[in-house]
Amino acid sequence: MQTEENHVNLELMNFVETQILPRYTTFGPSHGLAHVKRVIERSLVLARKTGANQNMAYIAAAYHDLGMSGPRAIHHLTGGKILQADQRLRKWFTEDQVKIMREAVEDHRASSSHAPRNIYGKIVAEADRDLDPEVVFRRTVQFGLEQYPEKSREEHWLRFFEHMQNKYSHHGYITLWIPGSPNHQYLEEIRRIISNPPELRKQFERIFSEEKR
Repeated sequence: MQTEENHVNLELMNFVETQILPRYTTFGPSHGLAHVKRVIERSLVLARKTGANQNMAYIAAAYHDLGMSGPRAIHHLTGGKILQADQRLRKWFTEDQVKIMREAVEDHRASSSHAPRNIYGKIVAEADRDLDPEVVFRRTVQFGLEQYPEKSREEHWLRFFEHMQNKYSHHGYITLWIPGSPNHQYLEEIRRIISNPPELRKQFERIFSEEKR
């Protein structure tokens, strides 16, 4: 596939870094600034790999979790609406491109009932699956502490264990969309650890103690 854009427009990058990324500082560690920066970085790598437009991949990644300002269950839909409504993007993109990026944000969620409708949705969905085991385990603990501060340590462990089984195990709902991405190897390592509950518990205890400090 012929690459449409092989670099990110510097003016667009400045807009995102000054006007969009600071909004992530209010979302907590699990969906905060460090997370969106990792998603952007991986999205650009995958855009180069697939020949997709780098500017469009960049924006879809930058906006993908802005919907966390509202209910988490519909954050992907809210994020799509935020992107669609942002008239400033028309300086760099056509209406058709904005529509494609909106769909990408709407389709990025791991538990989505359908495959992403376009390559940008697949890129952001894949990039959002930050499957380095350390990152997966830590973000799960962080999210539990953010959302359920009243729970005991044992209750957090049970929530952590259930989430790992439901999402990342061999019968979990996670789906990878870009063949040959590093996530495939990472997912196998996560599944190896999940299949060994004592090792999984050891990972949880270490990270939980670090996050509580």
